[in-house]
Amino acid sequence: MKRKIIDMRSRPSFLHDFYGATPGTAEYEAARWLNRRMGSKNDAHFVRSGTVDAFVEEVREAGITAAVVVGRDTPALSIANDRILEITAPHKELIGIASVDPQKPDALDEIERAVKQLGLAGINIEPGFGSPALKADDPSLYPIYEACDQLGIPVFLMSGPTTPNLEHANPAAVGGIARAFPRLPIVCYHGFYPFVNEMIGVAFRHENVHVVPDMYIFLPGGNLYVRAANGFMRDQLLFGTSYPFRAMGQTVDDFLTLGLHEQVLDNVLFRNAERLLKIEL
Repeated sequence: MKRKIIDMRSRPSFLHDFYGATPGTAEYEAARWLNRRMGSKNDAHFVRSGTVDAFVEEVREAGITAAVVVGRDTPALSIANDRILEITAPHKELIGIASVDPQKPDALDEIERAVKQLGLAGINIEPGFGSPALKADDPSLYPIYEACDQLGIPVFLMSGPTTPNLEHANPAAVGGIARAFPRLPIVCYHGFYPFVNEMIGVAFRHENVHVVPDMYIFLPGGNLYVRAANGFMRDQLLFGTSYPFRAMGQTVDDFLTLGLHEQVLDNVLFRNAERLLKIEL
């Protein structure tokens, strides 16, 4: 049976050197290193996605119905939201998520432009990579959450073991945001790994918190996300590959063997994403 699958975190390698766009660079070797750490059988698989057409072809071959393409906007790496739209708009298989640096003076204007003019489906921020780095519940970020709440779109928070200060990956801060904005859908990229128990605890208390462990679901402790989804968290866990840092098709195959109950799989693979992004595939 062919399943519908929405990959909630994917980036083609050509998007930036950070994603392995240029062989022979330090960034390319770092992408290969991370793939090895994540269990990719071919640590240079991502060279295939050197064009958008090749990327879309790989999405199709992996059996993925739609892939969410999200850029970044941090002091170290900024990808324009117009570029995300340029990549995703021509392809029914691709969905664009905007990114903003919340510390830029035009952040609120860019959120409104990205949603109302560009039609992107949500806003991604990475407070732990800021300058200065912030916890997700820093009061200076609340206008960002308020804007997303008012626009009726999800906010995506990225934090995990590559966050420069691991203290900023503690999802206790997400609980504070969820309390302050109970209608705001909050999506936690990387599942805030390695704080798996804490992330599950926050999701237990706050139904507006959604978890995308993506590649970290395959690391030690990741099985707890699966156990939670087989129980109370069936409407809050979502699938993601984190491509190009884990192979696309391999991740789909590996995910299907993790032990998610059959009656839960469709929720995690696409229904939760459809509801969150307000789409129907």
